[in-house]
Amino acid sequence: YGHVAPGTDSGKVFCMFYALLGIPLTLVTFQSLGERLNALVRCLLLGAKRCLGLRRPHVSTENMVVAGLLACAATLALGAATFSHFEGWSFFHAYYYCFITLTTIGFGDFVALQSEEALQRKPPYVAFSFLYILLGLTVIGAFLNLVVLRFLAASAEGPQRAARLAGSLHRAAPESHARPRRAAGGSICGSCRRIRQLERCARDNLGFSPPSSPVAVRGSKADRPRARSI
Repeated sequence: YGHVAPGTDSGKVFCMFYALLGIPLTLVTFQSLGERLNALVRCLLLGAKRCLGLRRPHVSTENMVVAGLLACAATLALGAATFSHFEGWSFFHAYYYCFITLTTIGFGDFVALQSEEALQRKPPYVAFSFLYILLGLTVIGAFLNLVVLRFLAASAEGPQRAARLAGSLHRAAPESHARPRRAAGGSICGSCRRIRQLERCARDNLGFSPPSSPVAVRGSKADRPRARSI
């Protein structure tokens, strides 16, 4: 909280080196404890759903977030009731102190165990404060981890949904393109056959071929009468 700080230069140097080593180890410890706590809560939720008669019980991330939120609220309420009793604070101020402490904000405006000889006169209260802070940091860390996982899952659902949509469109595209090609090919072939039939009919019945046909051009030149020379 800042109410206790090293006063000598050697103490400050030791504090810096100790923090460089202790902070990562503390974070790893709380991360491991939080994962085990989440696994325990998941097992409890699965057991509760089986007791309710669900055939295929499944614990989603939303269920874990709700359970973690309730666990955080219960932890803060328990600490607030205890500290308000021993420190003489109001329940709101004690709740505020627990929140500031467990979220590692640590303003220092409310600090427990600051009364005269509290460490010597109330050893059970000191032990409770120590264990409460450790357990509370674990619960809060586990809940924040669940919230982060939920946000990551929500952000990953968007690209996955877009990829599935693109895949379905890609699978449907060849079919939609193949059909018009077949239809267009059939219509072109039908038109060609119709044109040939018309040319044949014209040559057989009228002795005339369309001008666009090479046969028609040659036939028209051959059948044309030559002029007589006088």
